[in-house]
Amino acid sequence: MKSLIALGATLLGLSTTPVIGAALRAEPFSVAERGMSPAVNLEKRQACTNGPTTRGCWSDGFDVDTDMYTSWPNTGHTAVYDFTITNTTCNPDGARERVCLLIDGKLPGPVITANWGDRIQVTIHNELEHNGTSIHWHGLRQLNSNIQDGVNGITECAIAPTDSKTYSFQATEYGTTWFHSHFSGQYGDGVIGTIQINGPATANYDIDLGTYTVSDWYYMTSFQAGSLAVQAGLTRGPPTGDNILINGTNKNANGGGAYNNVTLTPGKSHRLRIINTAIDASMRVTLDGHPFTVIANDLVPTVPYETAYLQVGIGQRYDVIINATETPGNYWFRAEPEGECQSLNNGHGRAIFNYKGVTIAEPSTDADTNTPTGCINPPSTPHIAKNVPSATFAQQAQTLPVAFEPVVSNNQSLILWTVNGTSMRVDPGKPTIEYVAEDNSTNIPPSYNVVTVADSAAWTYWVIQQDENAPKIAHPIHLHGHDMYILGTNTGQFDADANLGDLDFTNPPRRDVAFLAKDSWLVVAYPTDNPGAWLMHCHIAFHVSMGLSVQFLEREKDIKMPDEGSEWYETCAKWNAYQAGDPVYPQDDSGLRKRWPPLAEDN
Repeated sequence: MKSLIALGATLLGLSTTPVIGAALRAEPFSVAERGMSPAVNLEKRQACTNGPTTRGCWSDGFDVDTDMYTSWPNTGHTAVYDFTITNTTCNPDGARERVCLLIDGKLPGPVITANWGDRIQVTIHNELEHNGTSIHWHGLRQLNSNIQDGVNGITECAIAPTDSKTYSFQATEYGTTWFHSHFSGQYGDGVIGTIQINGPATANYDIDLGTYTVSDWYYMTSFQAGSLAVQAGLTRGPPTGDNILINGTNKNANGGGAYNNVTLTPGKSHRLRIINTAIDASMRVTLDGHPFTVIANDLVPTVPYETAYLQVGIGQRYDVIINATETPGNYWFRAEPEGECQSLNNGHGRAIFNYKGVTIAEPSTDADTNTPTGCINPPSTPHIAKNVPSATFAQQAQTLPVAFEPVVSNNQSLILWTVNGTSMRVDPGKPTIEYVAEDNSTNIPPSYNVVTVADSAAWTYWVIQQDENAPKIAHPIHLHGHDMYILGTNTGQFDADANLGDLDFTNPPRRDVAFLAKDSWLVVAYPTDNPGAWLMHCHIAFHVSMGLSVQFLEREKDIKMPDEGSEWYETCAKWNAYQAGDPVYPQDDSGLRKRWPPLAEDN
């Protein structure tokens, strides 16, 4: 695997040597580099303050070297938010006004800001006319709080129109992430927001620019796009997006709309928190003339490394440092559909980064000339080293084949995706957790695609394998409730004897979204330390709608169940009453995303 990492770095144009600032180094971020003497006593170390020259510090007893899988501050503070989702219209690139579903009328939606160890409490008011909803807090581990994960049909019932629900959980991690609807095609129509959890960092920087989204945009609604995708058959792919938005805006092909603008302070270093919130397109992100120093991927702090560009899959996040040391001027920030991941779009994502004191104008800088080869996971090194037991891999590893299944329903040819032979379909009014609460998990329908993790297994290992007859396309695979330890990936069919040597069990990359490239396998592992029903799915919304999901039932007897008579049960009662009313909208998707028209067996 070491050679594969080196090859991947070469192909991506990455330095395989970690960097801090401009200095190359091979060691983790040291106490001295965080602005403290190596000989400082423990009391002084605990009292350090987070600042531009001491980003590794945080609070008494907690810093960048704290293992946040096992330790985190308990601040006693609750960051309280109240959001309303409504039907409205929007026109983010000036080309065409269309129906949008927005949180507090914004695209992207509000930013949740908290500190490491805070409790986050968010009340969601569903004022949509004909849609349920549920809100997933992407990448947050929800340790021992599975019912807060926000996945209707799995961890909760959908929130009915006019109903409200309050989510509450502790920020045991820090970094950058986002939240989005996990009901039907909603997040593609605007039901998204971002999350910034402040904490220490593995390199110093002067200015935090905050969260920054890149996303595809369709002039039809995501419901309409999903309908076309499932009817595409074997000869056509899903509809192509019309533009790429950066932080919710862009110009259209005719010149209307507006570019987003970010101002850099000359001589200063800036942290930017990049998030791909698309429904179909993996992105290739660059800033002309300015390399990125990566300090975190998803919610995992990394040993800093420098790269000319980022390959950002749907749902992935990168915290990067940008040094404003070039000639003062205007520079293009670019987000393009990543062709190496088989992503397409009719637009080009552009924003303008200008130096303070320079008049904002369209840049004249050259286009990105870096040429990638393949759709791969960057060779990052987690700052907190974690090894994966290898002795039990051969006995415990299980294969999850990803396949493509054409079906005929109502005299119409449709396509579905399957994982482990099943195309997922759940009932938003009867979640997996309700079966568990009733001590009835043996009767969970097969269409829920539940894989039970053995209680005796301290670790679980999964070989995600592309079927040889499936379309040649990459899948950004997202796991709820855990960070995936990425043991290896390569082309062809995985063979335990032939490919065992390709796997890396020593501090492998960790993240919650990883690429399964076309014609490839992906091997991941995670410790079974978080009781719950946890979804794993492709984050291409069209693929989720067509069933490309599986869920893991982990330590069932230890799952913290909702209290009798609590809001959790009230949400289910209100949703089921809504569904029983008139008009009744038939479920036309996997229960997680849009699928149209309904299958004959669903009627």
